[in-house]
Amino acid sequence: MEHRRRDQKSIRTPVNTGELLKTQKLATADSQAVSLCMANAVFFGLFFSVAYFLLHRWREKIRTSTPLHVVTASETAAIVSLVASAVYLLGFFGVGSRASFPDDLSDEEILAKDDSRKSGPCPAALSETDTNADAKPAPAIITIAQPPKVYDVAEPVNLSAEDEEIVNSVVSGSIPSYSLESRLADCRKAAAIRRSAVQTISGKSLEGLPLEGFDYDSILGQCCEMPIGFVQIPVGVAGPLLLDGIEYTVPMATTEGCLVASTNRGCKAIHACGGASSVLLRDGMTRAPVVRFSSAKRAAQLKFYLEDPLNFDELSLSFNKSSRFARLQSIQPAIAGKNLYIRFRCSTGDAMGMNMVSKGVQNVLDFLQNDFFDMEVIGISGNFCSDKKAAAVNWIEGRGKSVVCEAVIKEEVVQKVLKTNVEALVELNMLKNLTGSAIAGALGGFNAHASNIVSAIFLATGQDPAQNVESSHCITMMEAVNDGKDLHISVTMPSIEVGTVGGGTQLASQSACLNLLGVKGASKDSPGANSRLLATIVAGSVLAGELSLMSAIAAGQLVKSHMKYNRSSRDISKVVS
Repeated sequence: MEHRRRDQKSIRTPVNTGELLKTQKLATADSQAVSLCMANAVFFGLFFSVAYFLLHRWREKIRTSTPLHVVTASETAAIVSLVASAVYLLGFFGVGSRASFPDDLSDEEILAKDDSRKSGPCPAALSETDTNADAKPAPAIITIAQPPKVYDVAEPVNLSAEDEEIVNSVVSGSIPSYSLESRLADCRKAAAIRRSAVQTISGKSLEGLPLEGFDYDSILGQCCEMPIGFVQIPVGVAGPLLLDGIEYTVPMATTEGCLVASTNRGCKAIHACGGASSVLLRDGMTRAPVVRFSSAKRAAQLKFYLEDPLNFDELSLSFNKSSRFARLQSIQPAIAGKNLYIRFRCSTGDAMGMNMVSKGVQNVLDFLQNDFFDMEVIGISGNFCSDKKAAAVNWIEGRGKSVVCEAVIKEEVVQKVLKTNVEALVELNMLKNLTGSAIAGALGGFNAHASNIVSAIFLATGQDPAQNVESSHCITMMEAVNDGKDLHISVTMPSIEVGTVGGGTQLASQSACLNLLGVKGASKDSPGANSRLLATIVAGSVLAGELSLMSAIAAGQLVKSHMKYNRSSRDISKVVS
């Protein structure tokens, strides 16, 4: 009887082996999830600690001018640890939520585990209270998190009601316009909202100013603040320009008709005569702070100190700590009363280098205040540099890259391609570019239109357009050679300020134009080689532009060509109506 009761009891309470297996699998999944979290934490800590260590070590190497490729045993171990932790984190990043479940769990089991984490009775409690073994559990409500919307550059932005509230907040001033990018974490959406706010505030339409088709993330914190769109400038090509035995197709961004065509004709004439040659005379960016003392005598003492060759090495050591590429070349002080202007010149690699030289100057000023403690720094720039202004110091001493470019144009090419003659060109150059510019009191403007070509190439390749001012300093010389039959033409440009890294050069369109010229990014073989080559290409293009325009003027074709190619044929009255 007793044995029979035990059998009946075992029948009444059957063991659900399926539930036990599920419970064991879920427990195993929990333990694996905990292990995974701990491993991630260890590797995160390792990654950031060794990264901090390496950055600290590299910073010290830069300060002490130690080559970065020379590594110690500890640095080697840190690099290996950094790579290993990075590989681990890349392998597991983003899959932690899925990896917390074993691969052999079914979808129903995963959903059951997800339900157990929500509020309400756990599965164990349900099994104890549920007396109907065949009862099916209520379907679980699954909430799938939607990923953040990623806008394509061609997709229009439709402002939602929430976005319109932000627009109203910007209009009212409760949300600063400049903070939209950081608030929204979406640069394109911020531009769209700012654009709407500007139209509301101004009451003017921005139709025609495109918003779509631009990567606004690429300019955040470096190229342009508070964007609302972008301006379209067509890019044409002139060439091939045969310069120093190599052909270049020159990109030019301009809205002036005839400019690209004229430069292209000059390239054709130069190419037909064997090409042009160039020489880089000097390469060094400048910055000139202004400091003040209590007396002119004290200012003169610092001037003498800076001019003493024995002090140059010590000053160079302080200056060169600012960068791997910045190397101090010269210091030129000029005194005005008790004020001293100190013009530093340094090499800057493939960067245009204004920020680089400014950091080096700040290091030297900090060093000088140890001995000249009464020196008052008025400004990091005292206009003796001189940046973005026509200045004799740039015309005489140079700034950036100083280049001379020349070519000999055969008589038959002058006649057939340029439609003029050598004698007329030489006379026009003397009376226009030399005498006429002298009468006008020109400063570095002894040319026909160098700034046209410089500006067009600057815009196409991401240079600073404002530096066209001094970069266009140019004197064009023409002379009859080979018994007066052929034409020797040259352009001398003492202050071409260009770079192939930093600033606008990293934008997609401008980077493509640099790539077309073969000077994209930094030179791996010789630091600064790409920017120097770009400067010579600019000078060679100016040579072509000067040759063609002067020929058009000499032949009386300037007005006719501009009336044909630089005027719209559209009926403006119909466009306005």
